Amino acid sequence: MDHFHFQDNQLHCENVPVSEIAERVGTPAYVYSKATFLHHYRAVRDAFAALDPLICYSIKSCGNLSICRMLKNAGAGFDIVSGGELARAEAIGADMSQIVFAGVGKSDAEIEHAIDAGVGWFNVESEAEMENLIAISRRKGARTRAALRVNPDVDPKTHRYTSTGKKESKFGVDLERGRRFFDAYGRDDAVHLCGIHLHIGSPVNSIEPYVSAITKGVELIDALRNDGFDIDTIDIGGGFGAHYRDAEAPPAVSYAEAIVPLLEDKKLKVIMEPGRSIAANAGILLTRVLYLKQSGERDFLIVDGGMNDLLRPALYEAYHFAWPTSPREGFVPADRATAGELPGLKLMDIVGPVCESGDFLARDRMLPPMERGDFLAIYSAGAYGMVMASHYNTRPNPPEILVDGDTFQVIRKRETYDDLMAAERC
Repeated sequence: MDHFHFQDNQLHCENVPVSEIAERVGTPAYVYSKATFLHHYRAVRDAFAALDPLICYSIKSCGNLSICRMLKNAGAGFDIVSGGELARAEAIGADMSQIVFAGVGKSDAEIEHAIDAGVGWFNVESEAEMENLIAISRRKGARTRAALRVNPDVDPKTHRYTSTGKKESKFGVDLERGRRFFDAYGRDDAVHLCGIHLHIGSPVNSIEPYVSAITKGVELIDALRNDGFDIDTIDIGGGFGAHYRDAEAPPAVSYAEAIVPLLEDKKLKVIMEPGRSIAANAGILLTRVLYLKQSGERDFLIVDGGMNDLLRPALYEAYHFAWPTSPREGFVPADRATAGELPGLKLMDIVGPVCESGDFLARDRMLPPMERGDFLAIYSAGAYGMVMASHYNTRPNPPEILVDGDTFQVIRKRETYDDLMAAERC
């Protein structure tokens, strides 16, 4: 699952005690495990090997240049949703033909940038976007490839903010419009509309929604082929689950056992866009206890990491397991699921220093005794952690640290106040 483990009552990332990292670089800080990133990437690659898929890592989940470069070297392509993410892919020397560009609101400048760069596919989300892509492609004398994002009206049973497969979603077009879309644009000479794109949401810990969505997508492809359209690609998106509470997400092989039979005889190029399932369990947010406080009947553990560092709990009420990095004797958990059952724990809220009542990292948690200065790890923070960080309350972004076996390196330095104000000194 990951390479974070306790040894001699000390939390280690691979072979490095995380307290050593905290003492060296300070807190809050994001700490990543290289071995965990590669393990989860290879798990997807190997599970779906029968389809020989193009695995496009979703940069939006964790976009640090060192992380992206590491995955590029492992064989990954990239899923991008902005011109900034395209710039990241260019900065690491990614193969532009192995990039898919999604997103419901691509600007003209972003589309032109992507055409000039030679990205492999545009995932088109609406008739208006398709007409704009055609106009820009013709103006530039380019021949581009596109896949239509189809909304299969499937409930992924995830948070309403991260559900993208229902008919009322802002993403894609519904199935009924899919055939009409191809009738209108499927024979254009500037944009080759040659694929179907599906993405139902994230995290999706149930396999059935994928089976339903892909089945509907394949039925549409069969109908379009019967209509004479050249459909050679299906992008099944991402959204596979990660382990936040314990081991709730199915392994990649379980998704593959259900999905591969649906596609292996369809003569389609298969694209996948995993992000969370690769990155989430590869990172922790490392924080330090500032104060312990009681207010009424509630006990608070106030730490130096806040919602500006890790927004997911405040935004989605997302659950992240949290535990001290150097627990006292008797408080090393056997696993996450049973950690809260240890004797001697205390019910607490873990909150940050940001001036918002919604600034919390965990609520109603049974935690071991802790003191001012202790370090606390917020687990499964590798995906949608640092990429969603803000400067609210003029708080500098934390550093990012990559551990590789016995060593670690800073792959993003801690920001300074001067960094925060540099763009304002006009």
